[in-house]
Amino acid sequence: MRRAARMARELVEHDVVIASGLAKGIDAAAHRAALAAGGRTFAVMGTGIAAPVYPAENRPLANAILAAGGALLSQFWPTSPPAKYTFPRRNVVTSGTTLGSVVIEASGTSGAKMQARLAAEHGKLVFLMRSLADTQPWAEKMLDENKAILVTASSDITDRLGRAAHIQAAGRQRQQLALADL
Repeated sequence: MRRAARMARELVEHDVVIASGLAKGIDAAAHRAALAAGGRTFAVMGTGIAAPVYPAENRPLANAILAAGGALLSQFWPTSPPAKYTFPRRNVVTSGTTLGSVVIEASGTSGAKMQARLAAEHGKLVFLMRSLADTQPWAEKMLDENKAILVTASSDITDRLGRAAHIQAAGRQRQQLALADL
């Protein structure tokens, strides 16, 4: 959790918006650190937005995210309660709304591993901490297959995000110019 908080603070210093799942542990640590550093964050929920925040212990955190101008996002019916299938599905939304995913730690069966896989499939950047790559065969495999980027410092992320944001902005500009010719 300390590593996630430190990474979130360092990314916020570079105006990176932190997106996570409002779950216990690393997700909550990243959201809290972003808020404490004066940054922006949003949570992709595994429930509907009108359902009670899950886990209940993160309700104050959800309120703090909203109070700081962040957002709570959900793809589910507004009153949908938490269910086993909703949490893996939220990873699709998290991947789709971001330029990349930073995986701090993840076992071979974790949602964070699924997040990394989905992000790679979506053509998003996947950043894996060195400690993860050194201990998890799936992470080493993603690096070997050039589906992920090894992270030893936050600059490994910000350098790539800067390039990705520039490419994305150029794509939006081309799209706007194409629409202007209609």
